Amino acid sequence: MDSGQANNMEDAQLVQDFRGGDQQAFNKLVLRWQNRIHHFAYRYFASSDDAAEITQKTFIKAYHKLDTLNDVNKFGSWIYRIANNLCLDELKRAGRKKATSYEALKTAPQTKTASPADGAVLRNEALVLLHKALLQLPVDQRVVVIMKEYEGLTFREIAEILDEPINTVKSRLYYGLSALKKTFDSWNINKEVFDYE
Repeated sequence: MDSGQANNMEDAQLVQDFRGGDQQAFNKLVLRWQNRIHHFAYRYFASSDDAAEITQKTFIKAYHKLDTLNDVNKFGSWIYRIANNLCLDELKRAGRKKATSYEALKTAPQTKTASPADGAVLRNEALVLLHKALLQLPVDQRVVVIMKEYEGLTFREIAEILDEPINTVKSRLYYGLSALKKTFDSWNINKEVFDYE
């Protein structure tokens, strides 16, 4: 059994325990998933405040809706779907404001040389540039790139979360990664810069 299956079984057991009245089981689910959901939301918006808010809303909604989860073995896909839908809602709600901030991010970054001792600085700059580039992608491509490349989900899991055919997911990943490469090229950045992640 691989670690993914083991994790799914642990999640499923915690869901069942919570449904049986064990409130601590939900707290354990939050501990297991909050970092992943926060990272996902952060890459969506490149904002710590937005990511924290989405993470909190995700678990509040999960707490109230956990009895609607039909297959307890699919908690991971289910929680990502909630987070993704909340991200989409936030984009619609604050669309103009978000669009304006995205436009501000489109200015090409200033590149500078750094010594090997500046590894942490380079890593932080690389993450900032990555988030700037992600924000330029259409939302449907951005979410697939985030889920596949940075959350490590399979095409099948992403298709399930987004309720889209696998081929659609693969196509969005291809176009999203191609667009990222063009952005990096226009900024004169090699992909190696992002190997710090």
